[in-house]
This record gives sequence, structure tokens and C-alpha cells, in this order.
Amino acid sequence: MIVSVNDLHKVFPGPVKALDGVSLGVRAGENLSIVGESGCGKTTLARVIMGLVAPDQGKVVFNGRRRDFCREVRMVFQDPFSSLDPRYSVRAILKEALRLEPRMTAGEEFIRMRKVLELVRLPPDILTRYPHEFSGGERQRIAIARALMTSPRLLILDEAVSSLDVLVQQEILLMLEELQRRMPLTYLFISHNLRVVKRLSRQVAVMHQGRIVEYAACDTLFSAPSHPYTQALLKAAFNYEVVL
Repeated sequence: MIVSVNDLHKVFPGPVKALDGVSLGVRAGENLSIVGESGCGKTTLARVIMGLVAPDQGKVVFNGRRRDFCREVRMVFQDPFSSLDPRYSVRAILKEALRLEPRMTAGEEFIRMRKVLELVRLPPDILTRYPHEFSGGERQRIAIARALMTSPRLLILDEAVSSLDVLVQQEILLMLEELQRRMPLTYLFISHNLRVVKRLSRQVAVMHQGRIVEYAACDTLFSAPSHPYTQALLKAAFNYEVVL
């Protein structure tokens, strides 16, 4: 397993049980999607895996290690308009991602930046520009480029296309598929959009009220969901969501 999550618990004031004994694993190269309604614990789980939130109980193991893996696990957030600092140029945004890397010369930094911008289909001449000069889809490409600066092995995508219109979603999904063909990347995809999940993932975990209520191969889950909550999600999604 590239990452294993074992018996995670997290309670916020209220008290709100965001995580209630969550366990799962992701194999290298086998994308896992975590789905469920808003407030079910998906984002809290992602933040615990990233080390941004400490669990009350349980552990996260990456390649057999419990710590010091942050450069190999990166996260792309939902809203590209708030995840990029408006005071920073694209160059500064990408350079900030290298702060935990061994020191590079300016030339080495530029080579790395140019490479990741090429991967996300953006030209290197944008390095001097600022986030407000870009569309939502372009901003999300910059956010993905920032995540790729440390050559991570696991990319956590937290509703990374949900704020984009359908055509831009399609472009970003195509790019993510291409990235995986070119790099040893594994995706942990957090979403409420089951049509996007069906396209991108091989395994799906369904969360409800802080728990994993169903965990199955994508084809199995979509053809024969066993839990009533999963069945309700599928019915709602395929009755009302727009087809990509």
C-alpha cells in the first residue's frame, strides 16, 4: 500500500464526529475515490492524511513510514480562487512549494517550473503573472503544477473539479489521466460527483456520518451497490447530474 489509514477518529467541538473509525488503503497506481454528501468527513480525512489535522486516534502510514512523507503527498484544493495567494506571482507560488526541497540554483528552479507547467499545459511565460489574471481552470492547473513541484507519489484531489464548469472539468480530467501516464502518480480523489469518480477511479470508498459504509471496486459499486446509502447516492447522481 502506498498509504494506509488505520482506525482514524476525529471529534470536533459540538461534538461532531468527523471520523469514526476510518480504515482504508491505496495501492500505488490504483486510484481511490472517497464519496459522500457534504459533512460526511471526506475533507477531514484528506487533511488528516496530509498532516494538516491531527487525529484523536489512529494512524496514517505512507510506504511503511508514519512521518516525514509530506513532500511525497501533495493536495489540490477545491477552490482555485482561494487556494492561490493573490500577492504571489506564479513563479513565487511554484517556488514556495520547493521550500522543503534541497536548495536549488535559480536555473534549476526555472527548469523544474518549466517542466511542471508543460505537464499542466501552460506556457512558461506566465511565471511573472498573478492569479487574478487567470480563469478558474487555469488557476486549477497552476495549483496542480504547484503540487507537482516536489514530484509527489500521491496526489490528494479534494473536489478539485467541482467548482469548474463541465467543459473545463473535462479538460482537467483528461490532463490528470495524461499525467498518470507520464508519471508514477496515485490519486486519492475526494468528490460528491459520482460520474467523475466512475471515470477516474478503480476503487471507491463511500463515507456516511464519519464512517466508511461501503468499499468496493468501481465497477462492482456502480453495478451492484450493497449499502442503502450508496444506493441512494447513485439514484440521486444519475437522475440529476450532467453527463460529462
